[in-house]
Amino acid sequence: MKISSTIRAALFALVAFVGFAPASHADSGSVTLTIYKAGWIIGGSGGSGTLSFRGRQYGLSTGGLDYGLVFGGSKTELYGRVRNINRPSDVAGVYGAAGAGLAIGTGARAIVLTNQKGAILELTGRQVGLMANIDLSGLAITLK
Repeated sequence: MKISSTIRAALFALVAFVGFAPASHADSGSVTLTIYKAGWIIGGSGGSGTLSFRGRQYGLSTGGLDYGLVFGGSKTELYGRVRNINRPSDVAGVYGAAGAGLAIGTGARAIVLTNQKGAILELTGRQVGLMANIDLSGLAITLK
């Protein structure tokens, strides 16, 4: 069976176009967050931070809910990086986690979270206050 020259030329052009199309590569940036958390069974959190991405700074707002064994109040300062983003708005979204922790005075904190857009937050820092928790939590991050 012979393939017509028109179809052959179209297939060749399609393969050439796909082969030379620029690939979209995800990038990374740095993030700092300050989060205040308080609760008794049901907890809430809120805070702010900054995304540094491709030489620019973007303000961030955070808020969230916790449900489980939550007791106390704390301030957490986190810093680290966000990976797998193409634009600043990719960091915005809802991040969910199950966790456990205890902070009496000052304690260390490390967390890795992923949102629905595939952004990956890798954060470390310190937590100050009195907080005991075994809970499910959700953190929403929005661009200011």
